[in-house]
Amino acid sequence: MKKKILIIDDDLDMCALLSSFLTRNNYEVEVSYSAVQGIAKFKQSNFDIVISDFRLGDKDGKDVLLEIRAHNPNAIVLIITGYSDIKIAVEVIKLGAYDYITKPLIPDEVLSVLKNAVNKFNANAEKQLNHPLKNSPLTDDKSFLTGHADSTRELYRQVEIVATTDYSVILYGESGTGKEVIAKKIHDLSHRKNKPFVAMDCGTLSKELAGSELFGHVKGAFTGAQSDKEGHFEMANEGTLFLDEVANLSYDIQASLLRVIQERKFKRVGGTKEISLDIRIIVASNENLQDAYRKGKFREDLYHRFNEFCIQLPPLRQRKEDIPLFANFFLKNTCAELNKDVKGFANDVIDMFVNYTWPGNLRECRNVIRRSVLLCNEEIITANLLPAEIILQYANKEYKHDNPVYTSGDNNTNGSEVLTPVKKDVYLKDTAAKAEYEAIMKVLKEVNFNKTKAAIILNVDRKTLYNKIKNYEN
Repeated sequence: MKKKILIIDDDLDMCALLSSFLTRNNYEVEVSYSAVQGIAKFKQSNFDIVISDFRLGDKDGKDVLLEIRAHNPNAIVLIITGYSDIKIAVEVIKLGAYDYITKPLIPDEVLSVLKNAVNKFNANAEKQLNHPLKNSPLTDDKSFLTGHADSTRELYRQVEIVATTDYSVILYGESGTGKEVIAKKIHDLSHRKNKPFVAMDCGTLSKELAGSELFGHVKGAFTGAQSDKEGHFEMANEGTLFLDEVANLSYDIQASLLRVIQERKFKRVGGTKEISLDIRIIVASNENLQDAYRKGKFREDLYHRFNEFCIQLPPLRQRKEDIPLFANFFLKNTCAELNKDVKGFANDVIDMFVNYTWPGNLRECRNVIRRSVLLCNEEIITANLLPAEIILQYANKEYKHDNPVYTSGDNNTNGSEVLTPVKKDVYLKDTAAKAEYEAIMKVLKEVNFNKTKAAIILNVDRKTLYNKIKNYEN
């Protein structure tokens, strides 16, 4: 059965080209040329996937995403942007987008993302059909891996305990440890599982717009408020609202938040109508909120409202036995996405992974695997495909000051040879530079030395790539 795709873009030529291309590839496609028209069409019909431009005349892609997800939390949304901006990518993915694609669109990339999205759509449908709540999505969800480390088992034990309640939860953890994933799992295990799950990154909110984003606004409430808008609280009503980096909210917004949580009612900015609220709140923070209120940076009364249950997410470096599991999990998913058949990892690669500190945690691990699979043309991933920082840290561990690399030096006074330690920083820089050079050349060969495409794949700007190539040539 053909999957139905709705394209929302005010660029008529782009819509025509994309619609024609996807139709030829066995998708059923409809087009809307404005956000309002697209949202209305989505609500009137059943679409499996929505592809929306981020920059639209009447709304931006974030607004489209939130309204679509509010109407159907299971909808798969892809965002197209002509601005290769990591902040936009992070924001829309945190709000529930499946992925984003940068212009100019590459047909094979679009098809790869769509294929992965359809696979996810089918997997979710199968899960809902065959895996009821009692079977615990923590172990049955094919898009999720729990791990086996003691700290991991304790984490999911706490998740299962609190999920069946309506307690507010604070999630603590470093960036990339999966706080939003855990929040979504709590929601999926709760009685609210069929209601909206709405995620909001408080770290991106300005003081001026926070009230509108949280509570919505009415037309004319302030300059630029050209129509009524639902806030995140309203979109998540009867479901779960996840507030990421909640410590970044201003003190004034914290006071407004406290009143809403206490009274379970709120008004849109500029509005007079009270809206009743039935909602579960999960918040996340890198910073300890108890320390924050003691320093006067966070309201103590709001902290106690949130602190009905607290979960600490362990960093990946403290879950070493889980690292090979996650590496293989991400490998399998990426191979399915890219239609590649990479069998596994070289032994030294696994050793590097286990001994690496992973400052970006699971998010960094996933990105490293995705990049390595993309570059790999063999059956296994080898060390030359890894980022320089992983190789450098491993080399730093292997060649410590108490076990230096030696070369022959001058003879001493009694005629015996003296061994002089090589400067370690020289060795490490050479190792990292060689790995980087090999990775760049591999990508350049794959794209027939198109530097623009190579820069996109390597996630660097063209100027940086040109400079690196020039340095290698010298």
